[in-house]
Amino acid sequence: MNMTRDRRILLLGSLAAMLLLVAGGLWLSRGAAPGFEACRKNGVAGRMPVIDAPFTLTDQNGARISSRQIFTKPAFVYFGYTYCPDVCPLDAARNSEAVSILDKRGIEVTPVLISVDPERDTPEALGQFVAMLHPRMIGLTGSVGEIDAVARQWRSYYRLNNQEDDEYYMVDHMTNTYLVMPDAGVVESFDRDMGAQDMADRSECFIRAAG
Repeated sequence: MNMTRDRRILLLGSLAAMLLLVAGGLWLSRGAAPGFEACRKNGVAGRMPVIDAPFTLTDQNGARISSRQIFTKPAFVYFGYTYCPDVCPLDAARNSEAVSILDKRGIEVTPVLISVDPERDTPEALGQFVAMLHPRMIGLTGSVGEIDAVARQWRSYYRLNNQEDDEYYMVDHMTNTYLVMPDAGVVESFDRDMGAQDMADRSECFIRAAG
């Protein structure tokens, strides 16, 4: 009698676990843009959930600009800051080089830098930074609340280390670059170890697959 009850409990537990796995898989793939599986590293990787988080920020010219205006074409989106001593300039330069490679192939991609240091990254500071990298690069800043909201919605972590020095502090932040496609959202994320050539090749695959 007890064995039958225990077996029933075990079966119910297994069924519940299976349902959770199925539900989790459906949640991860919800809204994900289809058709890009062949462009993943191994061709069979799971789809990325689409990040559909519209925003309006201030560009390097001091104008308010929305994500709808920016993402009319494919874009590389990177979260960084202009006072970054090494990582951000190198990553932004790599992104710009990948954009230039794609330009030669007749593919236009917009490089975007979203500041995670809104107190110091004024439009003027962003303007000087992006001007050195690519003529089409868009630099974006905003209020602390606006940047917090965008970073949270885009799942991009950052933390200001300004507790002891509010002038020369560093900012911890993620260093991945998002490939954003019109009407599809984020389709891929590139880490900073990927070179410009590989990044361009992978991006071209996604862009051509989108038609």
